[in-house]
Amino acid sequence: MKAKKVLIVGPAWPLRGGLATYNERLCREFNSQGFECEIQSFSLQYPSILFPGKTQLSDDPKPTDITIHATLNSINPFNWFKTASRIKKAGYDLVIFRYWLSFMAPVFGTLARLIKRKDNTLVAITDNVISHERKPFEKLLAQYFLNSCDAFLAMSKDIQAQVNQLQAAKTCVYVPHPMYDMFGPKISKAQAIEMLGLDPNYKYCLFFGFIRKYKGLHLLLESFAKMDTKSLKLKLVIAGEFYEDANPYHQQIKDLNLADDVILKSDFIPNNQVGLFFCASDIVVQTYISATQSGVTQIAYFYDTPMLVTNVGGLAELVPNNLVGLVCEKDSEQIASKLAHFFQQNLEPQMKQAIQTEKQKFTWEYLCNALLQIGKLK
Repeated sequence: MKAKKVLIVGPAWPLRGGLATYNERLCREFNSQGFECEIQSFSLQYPSILFPGKTQLSDDPKPTDITIHATLNSINPFNWFKTASRIKKAGYDLVIFRYWLSFMAPVFGTLARLIKRKDNTLVAITDNVISHERKPFEKLLAQYFLNSCDAFLAMSKDIQAQVNQLQAAKTCVYVPHPMYDMFGPKISKAQAIEMLGLDPNYKYCLFFGFIRKYKGLHLLLESFAKMDTKSLKLKLVIAGEFYEDANPYHQQIKDLNLADDVILKSDFIPNNQVGLFFCASDIVVQTYISATQSGVTQIAYFYDTPMLVTNVGGLAELVPNNLVGLVCEKDSEQIASKLAHFFQQNLEPQMKQAIQTEKQKFTWEYLCNALLQIGKLK
């Protein structure tokens, strides 16, 4: 029997970032299960004027084990028709759109309408429906895209509720973000600290990923200033590119006298270095002000690194409190207290042990099977 054909529409190489990494990993999972999966990526994802980072492109070599069509232009409607023509000729049985912000609603919604047939299924993986930084007409744009899909997979219960509110008649299943297992092997803490050039006499909290207001780095800095970092022998590593003005953070570090306590690695972290930061750290801290879910949590799971998360969006769903990590409110006093407790009570060993069991829930096979079921290929 001829293999069923699957297409993932969303970022992939030569684009960089968590979305691209996720889509490429999901493509490999479909292929490993005997499907013929490809990715429709972008020739232009965002106009440069709208992109907050330094570059959208990856330094990694082109993957040789998956097929990526990097031809979609997000702002050129003529290109949408050309792309739709290729997709229709290829005859995919299941098309999966990776929807994460309303900017993509026009291109995705139009493309979906152009490629829809009676014998194919269009499914959306919804990272966000209404974004952290709400914009005018966002709900209308989201509805335009959602109306074009047959079913949905949400990666947090909050997003599932949003989809159900806007598309009550259609199926929407909740499957948590799978574990990121593609950033290199686990190594010892001592080896990772040495490779990053860190001082082995300290313990490390890690704030990882693109820096935007909703991720609450300012709140973490406030919390760190309330701790006795000297007696705890503790430092904060901030690893990630600023997607907003960095000056307020530099000023805050200065005003709070944290210059000796903070290690700032503010460039984009390439895939081959991601694992080093998680292996070197005692705890990953996500003091988000708002959230749906986060891929950072699923990197931490792979490297057996305990987490502290704020009780917003879907973060707490993935981090059982006092088992694999700590959950607290978005309050600097409470964050400082929880972090101090973690180090004073040496909770890292027992939480690392608990992670071994909890992480079994977050497999790519489970996600793939859920998509196949709602996509009517299983």
